[in-house]
This record gives sequence, C-alpha cells and structure tokens, in this order.
Amino acid sequence: MPAKLITHIKCLVNTRETPGALYGNALAELPCIENAWLLVEDDEIAAFGSMNSMPPGTNETVSASGQFVLPAWCDSHTHIVFAASREEEFVDKIKGLSYAEIAAKGGGILNSAQKLNEVTEDELFARAWQRLDEVSKMGTGAIEIKSGYGLTVEGELKMLRVIKRLKEKSRLHIRSTFLGAHTYPLPYKNNHAGYINQIIDEMLPVIAAEKLADYIDVFCEKGFFSPEETERICSAGMQYGLKPRLHVNQLNSIGGIETGLRLNALSLDHLETMTESDISMLGKASRNGNWKGICTLLPTAAFFIGMPYQPARKLIDAGCAIALATDYNPGSSPGGNMNFVISLACIQMKMLPGEAINAATSNGACAMGLNNTLGSITPGKKASLIFTRPIPSLAYLPYAFSTNCINRVMIGGEFIS
Repeated sequence: MPAKLITHIKCLVNTRETPGALYGNALAELPCIENAWLLVEDDEIAAFGSMNSMPPGTNETVSASGQFVLPAWCDSHTHIVFAASREEEFVDKIKGLSYAEIAAKGGGILNSAQKLNEVTEDELFARAWQRLDEVSKMGTGAIEIKSGYGLTVEGELKMLRVIKRLKEKSRLHIRSTFLGAHTYPLPYKNNHAGYINQIIDEMLPVIAAEKLADYIDVFCEKGFFSPEETERICSAGMQYGLKPRLHVNQLNSIGGIETGLRLNALSLDHLETMTESDISMLGKASRNGNWKGICTLLPTAAFFIGMPYQPARKLIDAGCAIALATDYNPGSSPGGNMNFVISLACIQMKMLPGEAINAATSNGACAMGLNNTLGSITPGKKASLIFTRPIPSLAYLPYAFSTNCINRVMIGGEFIS
C-alpha cells in the first residue's frame, strides 16, 4: 500500500519512544504533539513530528485538520463469542434479582453455554464477526476474546476455533484466552474435581496441539473456583505455555489476588470488591517490581450489574498499573464501546482523561502482551489509529459521553470507516 502522510493534526496523542506499562502517577502522563504530522508506511507508523519539521515528499497526503489522532483502543477483556443475548435476565435484574439468584435458576453463564452448544461453529463465527466489525468502527484496534461458554470439551474447542478463525480473517490484533473454568457445568455441579480433570486432561492437550489459545483464565470466586482450584488449573495451562489472566474479586475477596501474584498473572481483572489489604498488596507488589502485571478494570460491568465501581484512584495511588476494558458479554456487559468505558472511568471512578486514555491504549496493550505492537504512537508500531471529529479538547472525549466523537478509524494502515 502507498505511504500515507497525515498532516495538520490538531493534536497527536500518546507519542512515546519506548513502550511499557504505566504505573501509579505515570498513568497521568500523556505526551502529545500539537499541529503535527504522521507518516504511515505499509501497516506501520514510520515517523511523526510537528508541522514545522515535516519532511518533503510525494506521499499520499491525508489532512486531519482540527482532529485529534490517537492510538486505537486496546480492549483487553471480552467474551464476544456467544450465541445469543440475555435480555430476559436484564428484566430479572430490574425486578430485583441478584446475579447469584439469576445463576441459581439456570441463568447466567449456564444459559449462554446451553445456547452456544446448540449453534454451529459457522453460526457462532458469523455472529462474533458482526460484533468485531461493530467494535472496530468504534475505535478498537486490538481485542482479547475468551472462551468459557462451552463448558464441554466440544463447546470450548468450538469457541476457541472460532476465535482462531477471527484472528486469521480480521485486521484487528486478537488474543485468545481459554476460560474453560468459567463455572461448573450441571453434570459436574457436585464433582468439581471431575470437571477440573476434564479441563486438564481433555481440553488443554488439544488446545495446545492446535494452538488455540494465548492465555488461560479462571473465574476465581465464591461458588465458582477456589484459589486452590484456580492455581491447579493455571499451573496445568502454564505447562503448555499459557500465561494466566484471572477473574478475581468481582463479588468477593477470597484470595484470588494472592493466587494471581504467586502465578505472576499477566492481568488481574474485575477487582470490584477490594479490601484495603488487597489494594496495599497489589501496590506493594507493583512498586517493588515483584509483579509486572496489570489491574484490568471493567466499569461497564459494574454499571450494568449495579455494583460499586472499582477503586481506580486507590489502586493508582498505591502504584498499580491500570487498564480499562469492556468485558463485552451477553450477561453483565452487553456492549463493546470503549468510548463509553473511558467516560465511565472518568465520571464514576474519578480517573483523569489522560489516565483513562493511557489505560485504554498503552496499558491495555500491555495487558494483552502487545505493548511492542500497539497502544501508543511509536515508530515501528502498527498504524491502528482513531481520528476524531473536530473537538475542542482531549477532555471532550470522555465529557461528551453520548456523542460519537470518532470520524475515521485506521487499522493496520488502512481506513475501515
């Protein structure tokens, strides 16, 4: 593809020489260049600078006058491969039923598992592809996708094969996570060891042989998988090269954080229910370098379920690295709009606009192991970019939460919208 020279950019956002996670107060540092140019060669960022230093050339020129240009969003926690929506449970929530009560009557994850096992792989792929296309046009350039709605050997492998097909067809960067330990299927309700053995002995060998996953995840939660069970499952996955990324502290603090730190998990996700000791533990491990992972916060899940929001300010002040993601799934966060996630992070979790943008780009990329590829405006990284409409300031993005501020999206050097 011909080189593209993007000129007269009102503000080029998140320009960095070296990639890496941003911890604590560093999350607020968002380097920008006003009145800038950016050169895209093939699918990569080649160079950038201020307009008064623009090099001469005959490249294809694209004017971004009045626009902010940012790295595309890196959504590091989703469940977008699912068979059907669950709006009937939405009505149950309005009537006052809790997450646990809905699950107890056959709803929740088991509901999605039943529906998923009733559709073909091709049907599942087509529905996921539509969602992937939708989120890319809202600025998402990289996305992590979990299994976990199969809960059988056949169902989990079907999900992971769909994710592999999405990887092969999509221009987005996709990471695949095996979440067979999402809940216990009904036949194993009273035989936890039997299902864990199935995960370890029947699922993991095939996943490894077919290269179906990059990571392994467990829902470490009261009534689901204990810290001890979580560690056993993750240790088995690690033998196949699958690094842990864990659901912890969504509903209860039961030791999932300690387990994640022992396993050196790449990301600890949810964290709605945090004690002062939990926050202190994560902060200390982050500050002393014993843990280089990311705390991934999912404000739209808290918004939809009606739970308290994650303590972002306390985690940042403790020295943690924060990422933001959508948790796109049919039960507790039925949407993949990262722009709304950023607004919620600012409005409800008191993150500064710069912190939220860094958490959705640089740190989101780190949470997927993509920090050398995406997440900032850096030479050599992929040219996956958001071009805003003319807006007065960067803070206008989270401020105008119901306004579509995106004009165009570029993925790997090509405009897709």
